[in-house]
Amino acid sequence: MGKKIVHVVGTGTIGEPLIGILSTFREAFGIDEVTFHKRTPLLTDRSKVTVLGQKGAKLCVDKERREKFKEMGMEPHYEAEEAIERANVIIDCTPVGNENKQKYYNRYTGNSRGFIAQGSAFGFGKMYARGINDKALERGSDQFLQVVSCNTHNLAVLIDAIALGPEKEDALEEGRFVCMRRANDLSQEGEFIPAPEVGKHDDPRFGTHQGRDAHYLFKTLGLDLDIYSSALKLNTQYMHTIYFDLKLRRPLTMDEVMRRLKVNGRVALTNKKSSAAVFSFGRDHGLFGRILNQTVIASNTLTLKGDREVIGMCFTPQDGNSLISSISATLWFLYPDSYEERLKVLKPYFFKEI
Repeated sequence: MGKKIVHVVGTGTIGEPLIGILSTFREAFGIDEVTFHKRTPLLTDRSKVTVLGQKGAKLCVDKERREKFKEMGMEPHYEAEEAIERANVIIDCTPVGNENKQKYYNRYTGNSRGFIAQGSAFGFGKMYARGINDKALERGSDQFLQVVSCNTHNLAVLIDAIALGPEKEDALEEGRFVCMRRANDLSQEGEFIPAPEVGKHDDPRFGTHQGRDAHYLFKTLGLDLDIYSSALKLNTQYMHTIYFDLKLRRPLTMDEVMRRLKVNGRVALTNKKSSAAVFSFGRDHGLFGRILNQTVIASNTLTLKGDREVIGMCFTPQDGNSLISSISATLWFLYPDSYEERLKVLKPYFFKEI
């Protein structure tokens, strides 16, 4: 069978924790080796590279920058293109996944390697969110997958849990969402804003990319859903917050709404009103500080308008949902018949209540 090698490109807000999780659970996941590519040699990042190395991950760099990394005390194991050649699965966590696909990944079209990109790489491959459209994955056909953004995960699981329900009936008449995004991640030093900043509706049909991507995610299941989203940034670093309004094709009681949410393993409920309190729970009890649920719904905001319209507010668990989908896609490429079983080691980091 050969060695199972996973290569992560990028060490940012998705890449760094992903490398750490893959390395920490390498044996349970059935992975022999984890490598990662870092583009720029920086003294400020040396501690990060060192700790990832201590977890067993191996640094890979561009050929022309190898000596600079060594001068800074970071010893590369492989060169960048060599690492791609060696790996079974390549996870691109950079904002230039589509450019890298054209430059590098397309050379391997049709072979056994799998490639995964993140939410910003629209068009990279089939859209994927763990537990939403797993049955749409096709062995031997899907070589390129795009893990949707963290807010798109949230929109998708709200629709899946409330509108489609356990029976997966096509009961959504229309879904309207307002994504109130954090300004930047705790790990990012730039782009913080002093006040709320509204965003454009740059897609005439879907509003913003969150609605567009959720639509195309469900389209892999043969569903043509009416989804429209708006977005703004808030001056916080904690969590994204989403207002949702789901109009259904048939009546639903609040008891049934709650039942559907409680049986969906990707939904967490909370009585907390503050994103700071939810974020703190994740920091204290999550995996690498992350909640892996796809949404955290504030229970006291849930309401029915009439008997066919469910309204509420929820928090997006940062990149935790994107991380679990990236791991799930990786294990699907490596072990398509047993990836669900291998993911069970992460079950303690999914919560029913926060």
